Amino acid sequence: MTTFIDWLNLGFRWFHVVAAIAWIGASFYFIWLDLSLREPPKWKKDKGVKGDLWAIHGGGIYEVAKYQLRPDEMPKTLHWFKWEAYSTWLSGTALLVVLYYLQAQSYLVGSNTWIQSPNLAIAASVGFIVGAQLIYELLLRTPLVKKGLMFALSLVVLITIASWLAHNLFSARAAYLHVGAMMATWMAGNVFWGIMPAQRKFVDAVSKNQTPDENLALFAKLRSTHNNYLTLPVIFCMISNHYPFVYGHEFGWLAVVAIGCCLAWGRHYFNLKHTGNKQPMVAISSLIGLVLVAVTLSFTKPKPSLAIDASTQNSAAQSQLSLAKLTVKTDLLVQIHCANCHSNTPTQAGFTAPPAGIVIDSLETLSQQSAKATEAIQSGYMPLGNMTQLTDDERANMLIWLATNTKD
Repeated sequence: MTTFIDWLNLGFRWFHVVAAIAWIGASFYFIWLDLSLREPPKWKKDKGVKGDLWAIHGGGIYEVAKYQLRPDEMPKTLHWFKWEAYSTWLSGTALLVVLYYLQAQSYLVGSNTWIQSPNLAIAASVGFIVGAQLIYELLLRTPLVKKGLMFALSLVVLITIASWLAHNLFSARAAYLHVGAMMATWMAGNVFWGIMPAQRKFVDAVSKNQTPDENLALFAKLRSTHNNYLTLPVIFCMISNHYPFVYGHEFGWLAVVAIGCCLAWGRHYFNLKHTGNKQPMVAISSLIGLVLVAVTLSFTKPKPSLAIDASTQNSAAQSQLSLAKLTVKTDLLVQIHCANCHSNTPTQAGFTAPPAGIVIDSLETLSQQSAKATEAIQSGYMPLGNMTQLTDDERANMLIWLATNTKD
């Protein structure tokens, strides 16, 4: 069963990445295309062309034109772009089920979160994503949608609340994934609920020589623009499992919002540039913002209950445990809480190889992985879901041993 889940994980993950590349590529291309269109010559205007551009790629020159409404004769083949979005969302959902639902105790449930039941955590996950989608759709139907800056600020507030809630419901790793899944669902929903219906009605109207609903088309374009700005924050969330020092931080729930805002702001630079409006300070300020987030997280202390300072090390080593006893105790903790997963032959169900190739099955290998181990133990990220019930005192003992026995 474990091997079967591993293959499902691999298959869905590969498909998800490929589909996402296709969706993001198409999204970025069409935003660039639309913003790069320039006023066409008169003879093209007379044919109903709204804007055009010339490009070279792959050894050929292309002429691209956008019609105000429709050409004189509708083409027999009109290419639609929807399955890139649908396949990305569906494969992402399959990954969520395989990794986080079928292995909820390991990946979805947090060590000190509100929910400790795997089944309840799964229900909360579904409710979180569905509820966020409903709220987003309701916001789109309020007067705020006509006020770009106010709507953007509303989304930032919503994402911040959602991130805080996710970190209290799920493990930190799963929380970042859920923030990304929430925004990705907004994006897929924009295609399904807004963009495709508007395009169908547009094509139907112009095919019958009727005047299409301009407001419906503008609303579809607005949804597409939302997707463009959400793309980079979503990508960050989707690869965040590689960066426990970010999501495992005490203020990780706020960091994901700050990083997402900086990435969206950086995307704004390129959108302005496509129109010929070069604003380098937008890109520079985006980069400065990311650096400030990194510096703040780096110099902010970890969670108080797990922070081990020099005085704590000395007092613990001297009054609680002798160095020899500390070593014996840490060795036992490694066997109970680390080696079950991080060994060449894991005994923990769901693992057939050490996660990320990291082996920690002895004091020597623990010392070799000191930096990563300290970070993971201190943040509470390891053990996954605290399935082996490592206590705060035991964490402190392991951190003390690491601090006094780290190999340079």
